[in-house]
Amino acid sequence: MNFVYLSPHFPPNYQDFIRGLHEIGVRVLGIGETPYEELGSALQGWLHEYYRVDCLQDYDQVYRAFGHFISRHGRINRVESNAEFWMETDARLRTDFNLDGYHTCDIERIKRKSVMKQIYLEAGVPVARGALAGDRKAALALGKKAGYPLVAKPDHGVGAAATYRLENEQQLKHFLDNLPEVEYFLEEYLSGQLVTYDGLANQEAEPIFVASHLFNTGIMEVVNERVDLFYWSAREIPNDLDGLGRRILKAFDVRKRFFHLEFFRTAQGLRALEANLRAPGALTTNMMCYANDIDIFRVWAEVVCDRRTSVDYARPYHVGYYARWEERTYLHDLEELKRRFPEEFMLHRVNEEIFRKATGDQAFVLRSPEMDRLEQARQVIFASEKEKAQG
Repeated sequence: MNFVYLSPHFPPNYQDFIRGLHEIGVRVLGIGETPYEELGSALQGWLHEYYRVDCLQDYDQVYRAFGHFISRHGRINRVESNAEFWMETDARLRTDFNLDGYHTCDIERIKRKSVMKQIYLEAGVPVARGALAGDRKAALALGKKAGYPLVAKPDHGVGAAATYRLENEQQLKHFLDNLPEVEYFLEEYLSGQLVTYDGLANQEAEPIFVASHLFNTGIMEVVNERVDLFYWSAREIPNDLDGLGRRILKAFDVRKRFFHLEFFRTAQGLRALEANLRAPGALTTNMMCYANDIDIFRVWAEVVCDRRTSVDYARPYHVGYYARWEERTYLHDLEELKRRFPEEFMLHRVNEEIFRKATGDQAFVLRSPEMDRLEQARQVIFASEKEKAQG
């Protein structure tokens, strides 16, 4: 089997997808911008061949790389990147070379928030009310109907980038009078907890692996206010979340791929926000491994290559992600955290610059069967010199 993988080196933790494919005997052909000698010996060993391009955003170069692989290895069976940024390139290659998966005609419904909202409504999924900012009449009507604040976000975007909170009609009118060049979507502000429905779907658009993560704050607050970020995995999936998640997978026809669905749990119940039909960001995929003592990277490889149709897992652990910021002075360094939480400590990583606004400058991952233990760790990890002085 010939499997083309875009940007196999980045983000670094996604290199395990290449490992998973290699371990089951798939010929992995990589296309990326990084010189081959900088890939590292492990990734070099997992790739059968690597084609360097000057710019992955130059589709002509990527197309020629694809043609090169076909001339050397025959028909390509699949292409993937597992990354939001390259979803359109993935889809265009599938379209041009008649491969399975989302095609160019699918991009609008899986990338644009306004189109997602309509699909949710047609599927009977409760949503946060919204309107396109370009439709001034609809935008002002949304403010009167839903009240304030409203959230303004790019209709085609990810990770709460360039997202704003509009507190009143005056701010809304000012925003509408000075619209950015990109199209924006307005949404009612929901008060509640951000929760996700994450996992891996099979050929029938049914989940064969499911996880859920809960957040101590919204990503918009993390990006705009640099608040401490802590999110953790649940050991049980609520029935209402599972039911809506399964309905969304069918509505978006999610087959043999990861999904990351975002909701707010409000006093009125769950409200769907966005459908991200790729592997979840930050270190969430690694957290899935730690929560279940499984190798989800290899499981994905087996599912996408029709080698597996089921997964055994039991969620024996809660897994927590803790993000710290460089401008703050914390009381406890890495070695102290490892000393105080020797059984729980799984991973520490300095995040890549491009992801830091939404994921923090440094990340710590811990696990425990007991949520109280992760909460104790939160108190220690986020303890700062400023708090000590104030206390």
